[in-house]
Amino acid sequence: MQQGTLMRKVKSKSWKKQRYFKLQDDCMTIWYQSKRTGKIESAFSISDVETVREGHQSEVLQSLAEEFPPERCFTIVFYGRRGNLDLIASSAEEAQCWVQGLRQLIEPRSFPLTPALVSCTWIRDWFQKADKNKDGRMNFKEVQRLLKMMNVDMNEDHALRLFQAADKSESGTLEGEEFVLFYKALTQREEVLSLFQDFSEDGKKLTLLELVDFLQQEQLEDEGTEELAMELIDKYEPSETARARHVLSADGFLMYLCSPEGSIFNTRHRALWQDMSQPLCHYFISSSHNTYLIEDQIRGQSSIEGYIRALKRGCRCLEVDCWDGPNGEPMVYHGHTFTSKIPFREVVSTLGNSAEPSYPVPSWMLKGAGGAGPQQCGVPGDSKSHGGSGHPKVSTSPSPTPQELKHKILLKGKKIGRLEDTLDGPRDEAPDVSDDDNGAEAEEERRRVKVDSAPIGGTEHGPALQKDKESLAQALSDCVIYCKSVSFRGFQEARSHSRPSEISSLSEAKARKLIRDAGNEFVRHNTWQLTRIYPSGMRTDSSNYSPQEMWNVGCQIVALNFQTAGMEMDLCDGLFSQNGRCGYVLKPPFMRDKETLFNPSDSSSWEGPGPVTLTIQVISGQQLPKVANSKDGAVIDPLVRVEIHGVPADQARQETKYIENNGFNPRWDETLQFQLHMPELALVRFVVEDYDKTSRNDFVGQFTLAFVNIKPGYRHIHLLSKDGTSIPPSSLFVHIRITE
Repeated sequence: MQQGTLMRKVKSKSWKKQRYFKLQDDCMTIWYQSKRTGKIESAFSISDVETVREGHQSEVLQSLAEEFPPERCFTIVFYGRRGNLDLIASSAEEAQCWVQGLRQLIEPRSFPLTPALVSCTWIRDWFQKADKNKDGRMNFKEVQRLLKMMNVDMNEDHALRLFQAADKSESGTLEGEEFVLFYKALTQREEVLSLFQDFSEDGKKLTLLELVDFLQQEQLEDEGTEELAMELIDKYEPSETARARHVLSADGFLMYLCSPEGSIFNTRHRALWQDMSQPLCHYFISSSHNTYLIEDQIRGQSSIEGYIRALKRGCRCLEVDCWDGPNGEPMVYHGHTFTSKIPFREVVSTLGNSAEPSYPVPSWMLKGAGGAGPQQCGVPGDSKSHGGSGHPKVSTSPSPTPQELKHKILLKGKKIGRLEDTLDGPRDEAPDVSDDDNGAEAEEERRRVKVDSAPIGGTEHGPALQKDKESLAQALSDCVIYCKSVSFRGFQEARSHSRPSEISSLSEAKARKLIRDAGNEFVRHNTWQLTRIYPSGMRTDSSNYSPQEMWNVGCQIVALNFQTAGMEMDLCDGLFSQNGRCGYVLKPPFMRDKETLFNPSDSSSWEGPGPVTLTIQVISGQQLPKVANSKDGAVIDPLVRVEIHGVPADQARQETKYIENNGFNPRWDETLQFQLHMPELALVRFVVEDYDKTSRNDFVGQFTLAFVNIKPGYRHIHLLSKDGTSIPPSSLFVHIRITE
């Protein structure tokens, strides 16, 4: 990658400043300076970068699409809430040089990065932060300051002994390699070494047979264990001599345990592993509410960034509210509020560029067309211009499958007539414009009905205008295939008059009442028809409800405010992190049976082999992050809480004691145990908090996954931040057992 490049830093259509960007020699830091003054404006670490997007994949760069080609544009996306950095290079070649170079540095998959190298990268990053005078050396005082920054409260005498042992040059300072030695002594994993020695006859290596024993007895690997053992040695043993002898050293053993193969998440379930040929109603579908908003519901900003972030997170069901805009162009925003607006064409363009997941499952657009005049024409027109079709005859089945709808974008909305009429030929039928939605959505729908049904008269153009409106409504209606919005008037009414191609939207309050009053009927309804749940209109702060109670009755499209971090979004990310992150998860068999007796609130209706016992030994933690905005020198007192989210009888939480003043390598060695009656619906959430006896504990990190994706044995849990991004190398080390 080039060491210095002049590029445009862009903040808005009118704010384009030339800046000189340079990657420092450590390959860890990028700084940029003003071309005019030469003053360094800012710097950031490669470890702060989440991803790099090519082309016009930001709102600012899309607004400049006519001025600058996509080949010269790219966006650097940072972890957390730090704003994106939009850049325009002087040439396509220069842009590619930076894009590919940055990706190599931030994405371990792009070249063979071992856990040891990841650790070394992290070490160098900390070294840069603590080396105040930038002389490439650290004295003992600087090391003590660094230990505090790294969440270590160590006895001064012990720290000095480690410092002197690493100071091979006896200079009273640590240089690069000496600091690495100091770090390795600091991070020696006694619990892992003890486990290694339990299976090693000489305490120095694991032979192939000894590694096979460990994989079978502790990791419960039951297929091709000898081949697996050979693969692990070839992949994680750092010594060429040991690899040639087919043995695994203690360093290689630790690398394996820290790798994806040593993760609590079953690697086979990371890829697409479920049947995708079931009807759409047999899947949970990752869904967002008011996707265009990135803040609150009243005055928040509308941005295509909301769509980009949701799609990158695996969301497949997106909401688009279209309203009349200036110059005959439909706009997207939250109607009857003070939110900002974005052009509809930019939203559709973003979906066209970003909607393709690893598996080409169908994406959904929930369209509300608030315009009553000619601007309705722009909705189907823009949709078709980006790959849609007014009559996509992909299947004559009223209940198609994700497999049949690959590469399609489905529109949910009001429809004139029935699905059968669209596929086989139109019939005269009045549109179903009623809906049982509560809150703001219902009010908007009633307003639209009133406008569209009002008599047009008083001018000579009245009949012509009415005819024009009807044809435009028909054009919009024709884009709605398989997802006709209908009012929900009860389960009996739905069985008698509704079709599998229809979908009803319910507020969270209405859904809870149905769960409470008719749980089994709700489950049966969701075996053959789609149901969408949306947040209460009272959640103006964009807070979320728990999606678990809706999934418990089989609701497929459970819409959440993706911009709001918290337990609710952790559950969503946890459920949809499997199956190739395609945004579709197959429901358990008993939730796909139209005659099912299952009711999540009634244990007598549950069928199956009986409860399973989940036993979790929380052993240790590694390099836990400091709490945001904590005082200088503060060190956390971490505890671990394990939560079970599932049917009401399975809801539970237990936690360990807290470890005082050690966020670097705390040891708990505590065992927590849970009984799960319906493990097929359970999600397990691991939360690390900083204990505070006088106030609420502070969040440190979390990781959530579906119970069916848990891999038993000795496993690492790689923690995520509050907004779902990784925080390497922070992790927990646990031992998992599942028994019936």
